Amino acid sequence: MPPTDRDPAAQPSTHPSAQLSEFELIRRYFTRPARKAVLGVGDDCALLDPRPGHLLAVSTDMLVSGRHFFPDVPPRALGHKALAVNLSDLAAMGAEPRAFTLALALPEAEPAWLAELAAGMLELADAHGCELVGGDTTRGPLTLSLTVFGDVPRASALRRDAARPGDDIWISGTLGDARLALGDCRGEWLLPEPEFTLVRPRMDTPTPRVA
Repeated sequence: MPPTDRDPAAQPSTHPSAQLSEFELIRRYFTRPARKAVLGVGDDCALLDPRPGHLLAVSTDMLVSGRHFFPDVPPRALGHKALAVNLSDLAAMGAEPRAFTLALALPEAEPAWLAELAAGMLELADAHGCELVGGDTTRGPLTLSLTVFGDVPRASALRRDAARPGDDIWISGTLGDARLALGDCRGEWLLPEPEFTLVRPRMDTPTPRVA
């Protein structure tokens, strides 16, 4: 089950992990050795070394429980999605993922839930060579804010203001699959079970189109 949003003053938690310090929570679930970064998790700042001839591409997305995802979403899927939507922004710019940071607000720190969240996020990060290099944690309504860093050759960034009339638009995947799943979950319509089974992953675990 996901952490519950409760009034900590009215209902103090007796969960053994609820008293984890910020540093212990980070160390237990999110600290990994840096391979590409000069300096990763554990200091005041991370240090990245952009490749010569490249620009640094940076994007941030925030996901709030009840607004951007259902409260009962499996934590592994949530971890995947939180990073995937950010990696998609890098892909849109033509950038290669390098690193990311995570700011996480939690009503309560539940070990099994956090382990699954981290697993989903870090599996996708490993698949794209993108390292977790820093972040922050606090107590509050379930919220994830990720910032991703990538690099792109200086003359190759795919900027929106570079589009011109007559340019081709190329699309991968099927438009509307995630919206179909969302509408079913909201009760706006009822999809046949085989169709819902097909489109639900497009909403919960989207695939970033990173080249």
